[in-house]
Amino acid sequence: MELEYIRDYTMYMAIFGMFSMVWFGWAQENPRQNWRKYLGAASGAALLVCLIGVYLSITNWGEATALSEAGAYMTYLIVFWAEFIIGGLGAFLLIRRKKKDFVAPWIGFLVGTHFFFLVNVFRDPALYILAVFLIVIAVISPWAAKKLVVDKSAITGTGSGIVLFCFAILGLVRFLLA
Repeated sequence: MELEYIRDYTMYMAIFGMFSMVWFGWAQENPRQNWRKYLGAASGAALLVCLIGVYLSITNWGEATALSEAGAYMTYLIVFWAEFIIGGLGAFLLIRRKKKDFVAPWIGFLVGTHFFFLVNVFRDPALYILAVFLIVIAVISPWAAKKLVVDKSAITGTGSGIVLFCFAILGLVRFLLA
């Protein structure tokens, strides 16, 4: 991402903070009991970062955004809606086939994959790293869940929540350094 797109950094805080909170919430489906307080605290921290990002986004709304580049917003919308529709269909099929415990890893995998398509939209190669981390978490979560005797959503949600929280904080750091 180019430095003149500081509004995008604030939106990273808001969006990644919000989805970090969502993933930490999903992780609470059936984790180990002693994880719950940490997951709750992590959700609260993610919400705080999200709200700071919302405030900074509003106060910097007039700043440039990569989405104002020719075709960028349309590409963003296509990627978003494709992810949403494919994710919903996949989740429906998994639930229908009595494999609902694979829904969180499936969604995590898809979310990770969609960041590969957003690298050029936001002109930010850091999104490659985010994509890889989310995909790896989704792929290893069934194995890790079995080893730790928790639901797959506990592993996928915790791992994805942590990674997204780190990228929300990275958005804050980048904003402050811009």
